[in-house]
Amino acid sequence: MKKISGLLLVGCSALALAGCGADDISSPGAGSITINNPTPTPTPTPTPTSGVVTPAASCPSFNATGGLTDSGTITGPEGEWRVCTLPALVDVSSSLPKVSGVLYRLNGRVDVGCDGGFSAPTSAAPFDTTTASCGGRTLTSDTDVTLTIDPGVIVYGENGAEPAWLAVNRGNKINAVGTVSAPIIFTSRQNVVGTNDDASQGQWGGVVLMGRGIVTDCSLGTTAAKTCERDTEGSVNPAVFGGRDNTYNAGTMKYFQIRYSGYVLGANSELQSLTAEGIGSGTTLEYFQSVNSSDDGSEFFGGKPMFKHYIAVNADDDSIDLDTGVEGYFQYLLLLQRDGDGDALMEIDSNGAESDTPRQKTILANFTGVQPSDNSNSDDAAVLIRGNSDITWANGIINVPNNECLRLNGSGTVPATITANSVVMTCNSAIYLGTGSYTAADTKAQFTEGTNNDDTFTSTLASTFVNGTNETGVPAFDAKTLNSFFDTTDYIGAVKNAADTWYRGWTCDNSTADFGSGSACTALPTT
Repeated sequence: MKKISGLLLVGCSALALAGCGADDISSPGAGSITINNPTPTPTPTPTPTSGVVTPAASCPSFNATGGLTDSGTITGPEGEWRVCTLPALVDVSSSLPKVSGVLYRLNGRVDVGCDGGFSAPTSAAPFDTTTASCGGRTLTSDTDVTLTIDPGVIVYGENGAEPAWLAVNRGNKINAVGTVSAPIIFTSRQNVVGTNDDASQGQWGGVVLMGRGIVTDCSLGTTAAKTCERDTEGSVNPAVFGGRDNTYNAGTMKYFQIRYSGYVLGANSELQSLTAEGIGSGTTLEYFQSVNSSDDGSEFFGGKPMFKHYIAVNADDDSIDLDTGVEGYFQYLLLLQRDGDGDALMEIDSNGAESDTPRQKTILANFTGVQPSDNSNSDDAAVLIRGNSDITWANGIINVPNNECLRLNGSGTVPATITANSVVMTCNSAIYLGTGSYTAADTKAQFTEGTNNDDTFTSTLASTFVNGTNETGVPAFDAKTLNSFFDTTDYIGAVKNAADTWYRGWTCDNSTADFGSGSACTALPTT
């Protein structure tokens, strides 16, 4: 399915449904979803190679009930691997160690802990967990499970009766900390057996972090009563998020890749790469690469995510999608779409409930977005901002010479706004779009009101995303004046010059973006 339009949400009323977003796979749905998977095409036979990997003799120990299941071996271009399958529920804190010749497998949905509810359960206020995966337990405290994943570990998803995805539930954490030389890789079975190419996508679900941050556009409760919750898009069984804690800590993920993710479950419902739902400022997210997601590079629903060093390559929908009252802080972003595919570089909205509070307030600093062709699809521009959103840009580069750069959609009593400083855009001749109560002139007026902005900029980016002479000549804005989370830089964009190589070593390369890592995304590391 090339694009998914609209949403199936219990949380969207009939009145709000039309405003839940064009192309938004963006918004989670509630209730049971029927899986209508297409008839699979024959899997190509991998080209035989003299791979260097040999399988471990057995799977390592794992604390969770049932442990790891030895599922035999699997062969790919890199050699033969021992396959160790995770249980459907990680019910106590457990670790996936790096073991030579071992791959870890998600066979359908894997839950990290049981959902602890809107707020942490107590003996006075227990939480009745009714999901099938958690066995109908009644919790009197958080299960407080942490799944630890060691540097260099490879986890792959294999779709079964339900697509493979990792669900980190409220009251539990993930600790997935790779290194520059040993990133953690989440990928698909097809990547393991060597049948992928640069166009492959949508082969498993992805990673979902659920927290107790504040959300809007409720599927459960109301914003007025401060009881708003939502159910994760694409989930057959409930996977609920939301609460009142924007400091919520869902754990740490650093130096990690998510490849070939996104999975169509049925009409208007799809899982994607990294989905962060109601996570808070206590969560640490850094150095992430999304590769060939069939939906968004990642999507953030509500809460208060704080993220540095974010890369999305070849997302088939939006490179980053921000929704439902999120208070987000992002710095150093590379948003890179393949030629002719993808939708917006950024889609930003809380479009299902324009009067809900809190309004979305997101700051993006030091970003570089590149779109070779007119990839706008239904978002109609490289960036779409709408629906109860107040967005701030600092030190940005938008290089989309064949597309309009910016579209503001005016809806609701107080429409979306943008404030920009030290942002340059290379666009087609139209440059701007305005819809709803906004005209293109309104969009231009908001963008040009800031300092050191240029909407007729001539890009001199080198190697797709590295600043050239013209970018270097643009005065930078001190993003730290916006929030102490941000670094002060003396340059715009995500990559200052050829000596700035924060993206190198822990990433993989493809035809859209060569990060100089020496490792193709279609292959797996062997050490």
